[in-house]
Amino acid sequence: MEDIIKIAIYIHAFFGGIGLITGIAGIIVKKGSKNHKRMGKLFSIGMFTSSLISVPISWMPNHENLFLFVIGVFTMYLVLSGNRALTFKNKVQANWIDKSISGIMLIFSIFMLVFGIYLIFKSNTTSVLFLFFGAFGLRLTCIDFKFFKNPQNSKNAWLIAHLIKMNGALIASITAFVIAGIGISNLIAWLTPSLLGTIYIVYWKRKTKAKILNKQTAN
Repeated sequence: MEDIIKIAIYIHAFFGGIGLITGIAGIIVKKGSKNHKRMGKLFSIGMFTSSLISVPISWMPNHENLFLFVIGVFTMYLVLSGNRALTFKNKVQANWIDKSISGIMLIFSIFMLVFGIYLIFKSNTTSVLFLFFGAFGLRLTCIDFKFFKNPQNSKNAWLIAHLIKMNGALIASITAFVIAGIGISNLIAWLTPSLLGTIYIVYWKRKTKAKILNKQTAN
């Protein structure tokens, strides 16, 4: 059994590496270009496959890790939701797939928050991780359902959603590299990529909105 688990971990790491490399490449190349779209597809495949494999690994004997499980689910949500956001460029309402993806993540986010509060009373330092990622997931899913009510309220809201989710998934891959690849597993290592990544997302969100506003003004 342990040999099978090790093989699964290697495959998980391999696809995670693909996600990390293509994710960084996707940031470097011009947004919207063929190379950007190609890197985006490879990034999505790499991150989703890696996260999918991490879910059963987190329940294997001697490898039980509840936080790895919920982060795996969180990353799959970011990848799926980030790609689904692109479909709103040409459709006017959310379907059951969009709502199911966000609904499942909403449930997991609430679980992380509740479990994080429980860990506080147990004086467990990992409570900060559950609370942080739980709050982040809850925030994103609430934005999702608000967006689903009127997707066409902003013609480019889908682009902002895509930007936030895909960069969020990249943050997850960088965090995994720091924790598993380099071997730094303290609280700072867990939170720093997310904090820096959030700053980057805010920067690109504002930059994208400014470009959209300039185009609308020019027209």
